[in-house]
Amino acid sequence: MGEMGLLDRIDSGKWAMVEGRDVPWVLRRRVERYGDKPFVIWEPFEGDRKVWSYADFGRDVEALAGRLHERGVGIGDRVLVHLDNSPEFLISWFACARLGAVAVSTNTRSVARDMEYFAEHAGVVGAITSPGFASLVRDSAPMTRFLIVTSSDAGTPKDVPGDVAHESFDSLLTDAPKAPERPVDPMADLGIQFTSGTTSRPKAVLWTHANVVWGMQINCAHMRLTDHDITQIFLPLFHTNAQSYSMLSTLWSGGTMVIQPRFSASRFWDVAVRNKATWTSIIPFCVKALLAGEIPDDHSFRFWGPAVRLPDVEERLGVSTFGWWGMTETITQGIVGDPDEPGAPLSVGRPSAEYEISVRRPDGTQIGPGESGELFIRGIRGVTLFKEYAGNPEATAAAFDDDGWFATGDSIIMNDDGDLIFGDRLKDMLKVGAENVAASEIEAVIMATGLAHECAVVAQKHYMLDEVPVAFVIPAAGAGDDLTDRIIDACKRDLADFKVPRSVFVVDDMPRSTLEKIAKNELRARLEPITD
Repeated sequence: MGEMGLLDRIDSGKWAMVEGRDVPWVLRRRVERYGDKPFVIWEPFEGDRKVWSYADFGRDVEALAGRLHERGVGIGDRVLVHLDNSPEFLISWFACARLGAVAVSTNTRSVARDMEYFAEHAGVVGAITSPGFASLVRDSAPMTRFLIVTSSDAGTPKDVPGDVAHESFDSLLTDAPKAPERPVDPMADLGIQFTSGTTSRPKAVLWTHANVVWGMQINCAHMRLTDHDITQIFLPLFHTNAQSYSMLSTLWSGGTMVIQPRFSASRFWDVAVRNKATWTSIIPFCVKALLAGEIPDDHSFRFWGPAVRLPDVEERLGVSTFGWWGMTETITQGIVGDPDEPGAPLSVGRPSAEYEISVRRPDGTQIGPGESGELFIRGIRGVTLFKEYAGNPEATAAAFDDDGWFATGDSIIMNDDGDLIFGDRLKDMLKVGAENVAASEIEAVIMATGLAHECAVVAQKHYMLDEVPVAFVIPAAGAGDDLTDRIIDACKRDLADFKVPRSVFVVDDMPRSTLEKIAKNELRARLEPITD
């Protein structure tokens, strides 16, 4: 056998980090090691605070896994988990992992059109949801064999509609049979998240157990987490940020996670101080809201992860901040700041040692200081990068070049010191709060109304949400005077609320660039930023 090359040795070392390990293996090890230590602290907006120790959590995961197995869920089966932040989300996700099933975690702001697509595309066999979503999930996923419904909407008591046949989540956690053991399989499929791309429908990003076991270790290394750390989670667990950076990192580190249903500026500090939270992953929208109010001097935070370095937060809170860049397809951060050398204001950091990073000029050469280019990342599919876009081999193949580089569609700027700063999305994408939105998806809904001869959706700058969608429309013949209202109504019906255009502008013509493409940059230039 010839001498192993450097890259082969590196790849072999990465594989060694996940060999013989999967998510149930990690959970069992943490239960054995930490036992009665708090793992999950639930801070609902209504009702009592509740604590799960590692042992408590492991018990409930085993119980639900046994019940799901009773209902025929096995290796590779896909289960829809349509829940807001809650203990039930965590238990459901880990129970699927225990069985070797795939948790399909979906955005709870989705409308019926989205849910029907998610359920059919993923091929789900069952669903777990809360009372407020029970009718939506039942109607959107008629192919499911079972529907399990929690007793509340993220802590807020609510009855399940009387016409929805379902099983009670709580009742399944008692006297449950034990699920059969299965061999540890790092490359088994684990989870699906739908992520917006430039196509009109989201893509199903498929993670393996190896992806997650890899990601949780790297997250902990990047953030230097220990079993003394307590994270406050209010970003949605159905997204990668909270799911990977916060939930999975806490499991690996042996720390504690404090879960809130969602972000609430009025509740944030009380929860943070009471639970002695040491860190949180946060987005600029939340930062702005918190900095606008009073900040207690008895908090325990040592750092915030706001995706970019924010010196004003450091000054106000007395904590460190550092940037990072990642996406659903990377599981963890491909670019990350250093807590000891956090870099320039608004920087996302420098390439992490665990990936190959390339930022290229249009001619394919590497950028230098003072330049910008498109970001490419390379790793190992199914370990350091996602396995595939499930059910879409064409999209998977198109995402990688012949040398294995994944085109992110993001623009990165290098400052004179070598720090990296996020530039923009080169793909036709908007960033609405924490949500990535494909302009083409909104455009497809508008064109389907038959009211538009042509339309273009662009981003309008917003003081809190970063961007909001706005539509420019050339009316179809006979569209009528109520065109704008009818388009907005159609978007409200067929799109999640954050995708609905804030405004619809009726125009006689569109500005054009080469090849007669709509010059969206000129349309964006017509829009004044929303400042209040």
